[in-house]
Amino acid sequence: MTQKYFGGCDVGSTTGKAAILDEAGAVVGSAIVPSEIDPEITSVKALEQACGQVAGLGSYKDLVRIVGTGYGRNEVVFAHENVSEISCHAMGTFYCDPNIKTIVDIGGQDVKAIAISDDGSVLEFAMNDKCAAGTGRFLEAMSRIFRMDIDEFSLLSLNARKMIPVTAQCSVFAESEVVSLLARKSPPEEVAAGINSSVSKRCFSLLKRIGIRPLVTVTGGCAKNQGLIKALTKTLSMEVTALSVDPQVIGALGAAVFARRNGRG
Repeated sequence: MTQKYFGGCDVGSTTGKAAILDEAGAVVGSAIVPSEIDPEITSVKALEQACGQVAGLGSYKDLVRIVGTGYGRNEVVFAHENVSEISCHAMGTFYCDPNIKTIVDIGGQDVKAIAISDDGSVLEFAMNDKCAAGTGRFLEAMSRIFRMDIDEFSLLSLNARKMIPVTAQCSVFAESEVVSLLARKSPPEEVAAGINSSVSKRCFSLLKRIGIRPLVTVTGGCAKNQGLIKALTKTLSMEVTALSVDPQVIGALGAAVFARRNGRG
């Protein structure tokens, strides 16, 4: 195999993501798979699926260098290096658009606000990992209350004529509040708008701690929630910049960028 390829693997709490770069730095493969109990199995499945998209690349074992990231990165024993997901999200975003200076990363179990310097490194960050409210798992739980999958739920609030506030700060109490609102025949789209507004305000409070510098983007699977992006745009009074790569694989992409940078010699 004359062409060299570099891999990044982001092992999250709900999904595993992988990205493959070629020598020129182009994204040639990517994958998202459900997380297994064993993070190593998750990483292998994600990398193998991504490698399968590249002609002439038979297995993740043929990658010149692999960098692991995410909460399960230390269990990716075959990785040549492990890098924090904060650094990887910053670098992956920088790869997509060097003009972006602020990230909201909404993961399955936490929310992070990240300020990026001019070289793609992390300038500052703030994290909420003590409460489930505002995370991907919280939004998934909400979608189940509406008897919808997460994709349907992400579109529901776009039709709202107004927003019904969801005031509970705890995820458990917020679920009870939403059930009560729906039981009182409140329009589902207006309740959904209240949920997204609540999450956007949590993101805003984190962003204020690091300073909001345009451009702003959202990474993680929740970036695909169009209702949330609309709510965040309103809360920030600022457009949220869309990324050129699936926002859910940005951490894996950043890991692949580090792999390529450190494995080209």
